[in-house]
Amino acid sequence: MTRSELEHVIRAAGAIAGDREIVVIGSQSVLAQFPAAPAALRASMEAGLFPRNHPQRADRIEGAIGEGSRFHEQYGYYAQAVGERTATLPAGWRARLVRVENANTQGVAGLCLEVHDLAISKYAAGREKDLAFTAALARHGMTRQSTLRRRAGRTKLAPELRRLVLGRIARDFPR
Repeated sequence: MTRSELEHVIRAAGAIAGDREIVVIGSQSVLAQFPAAPAALRASMEAGLFPRNHPQRADRIEGAIGEGSRFHEQYGYYAQAVGERTATLPAGWRARLVRVENANTQGVAGLCLEVHDLAISKYAAGREKDLAFTAALARHGMTRQSTLRRRAGRTKLAPELRRLVLGRIARDFPR
């Protein structure tokens, strides 16, 4: 997905949900801070999102522009409706959302996860694709180990998962 494609999904999701603010918590939120992110970080063709002011309308988005929809068939990318609790995020993440709003979003603002908050959600999920994503973020200098460790400390995690997350962060930043 490219930045302009993300903006298209934000615009369409806002129109469908009747909401001027769409929260993007999926991997493509990286495009808010890094519009020209490396291809390895743009591999996903879905944008995980929900309407900020009308989260109960997320299913409308999924039905209209979700996977397998005519939108998806026509453009090759789609929205995946998620809930606010879908991702494991550090305290204060809402205050750090990165705004994407321009002529292409036509008055709808995309509120995207800040890159370190996004990385913490990926470290916590721990799937192979998530860890490849965090490794690419680190390799391209888009995240800082010290910030990630602080954010991990501000995230509600079971003790075993906390150890795993801290280990995954350390692995991405070899000395």
